[in-house]
Amino acid sequence: MTRLLATVVALLFCAACAPSRSAVPPQRPLNIVLLYADDWRHDTLGCAGNPVVRTPRLDALAHEGVRFTHNGVTTAICGVSRATMLTGQWMSRHGCRAFDMFKTAWSETFPGVLRAHGYWVGHVGKWHNGAFPAAEYDFGADRLANGTHWTKDRDGARVHVTERNARDAVDFLRERPADRPFCLTVAFFAPHAEDGHPRQYLPQPESMAMYATDTVPVPPTATEAAFRALPPFLSNERNEGRRRWSLRFATPERYQESMRDYYRLVSEVDAACGRVLDELARQGLLDSTLVVFTTDNGYLHGEHGLADKWYPFEESIRTPLIVRDPRMPASARGATRDALTLNVDLAPTILAAARCDAPPAMQGRDLAPLYLRAEPVAWRDEWFYEHPTIQSTAFIPSSEALVRRDRKFIAWPDFSVEQYFRLDRDPREERDLAADPAEAAEVAALRARLASLKAAAR
Repeated sequence: MTRLLATVVALLFCAACAPSRSAVPPQRPLNIVLLYADDWRHDTLGCAGNPVVRTPRLDALAHEGVRFTHNGVTTAICGVSRATMLTGQWMSRHGCRAFDMFKTAWSETFPGVLRAHGYWVGHVGKWHNGAFPAAEYDFGADRLANGTHWTKDRDGARVHVTERNARDAVDFLRERPADRPFCLTVAFFAPHAEDGHPRQYLPQPESMAMYATDTVPVPPTATEAAFRALPPFLSNERNEGRRRWSLRFATPERYQESMRDYYRLVSEVDAACGRVLDELARQGLLDSTLVVFTTDNGYLHGEHGLADKWYPFEESIRTPLIVRDPRMPASARGATRDALTLNVDLAPTILAAARCDAPPAMQGRDLAPLYLRAEPVAWRDEWFYEHPTIQSTAFIPSSEALVRRDRKFIAWPDFSVEQYFRLDRDPREERDLAADPAEAAEVAALRARLASLKAAAR
């Protein structure tokens, strides 16, 4: 499909599914649909300016909603980020440090609160937080799919995981009780790599014609020099980010193959999101449903000579966030916002849309005022990033960061190493100023502020 045709499809969708222009608040609490993809960073969208990837349905969603351009995750790894999404808490508080269950009481998660208030609650796709709490959901115990791109459908037939995710999501919408509000999380496994498979990314056969003649631009920092400029504990072949780089990006040919397959998986998820939106439209639910698209973490496409996520670099910690809210005034639709929103904000935003109070332990904020109010809203201008050591310091070391729009201060606690980047002058994070005498006072102030935010997160 050409980009022109994709744009036409997106605009047709917008025209067909646009909510009433009066933007009168619904009389009932909003239904919730959270479209939650995996390993997908902020600029992997056509509407975000990506010159290659085609995402017409999500572009249309952004056209009818608002897209946040500086959304971040407080920990860039699958399990921890999902625990944060459910609890509205930093890792330091909810206690999940890898892929286990968090310590927060289920009654203080957004699905737990919604179900206690009469919502029909479902989850399909990837879980990744210990055993799935089937008793806490009305739908989802037999709808989990994760780990491989090809899996089994409920009847035992072989099916692609994205197709399975889409079918299960539509089943939820068709089988739900008509007299109750609902909340559905569609946790797509794609475009996460299939770990252990030599090809890594395995799209559906009908997608193989997509991107076949495209050349994916190689990032300016995807160089050996950029890799060697990293601290020594990262710039070695034992580092898991480098090992995965060798599987996906080690040669120019392999880079193009991997990125084309990755973008095919992205476009398949985009189409699956469209099927969910089409079912909402068919049932006349778009005017009463908050739809959110986001992802669990960003993704390195070879920048710094690395692959995957984990580290506090921009490509790893920034994620897409699109919100389509029927309460939104017409003047706000199609806009972008550059507020520093975070994944901890999802849970309180969802609960506010459902007219439920957020539990006191939630640390995020309802972000709806950023697009519902005409006047400026006081908002955070910095935030705390944290990541635990995974397996060993040689595999994935721990990291912390103070993130601002124009500055970033990184600490590597396992090695007592610090980095400081002026993002306003150095957005690719190539010039570490931590040891620059001229920046000593600034570094000291940022170090103290990082310690303060770290304590607050706990």
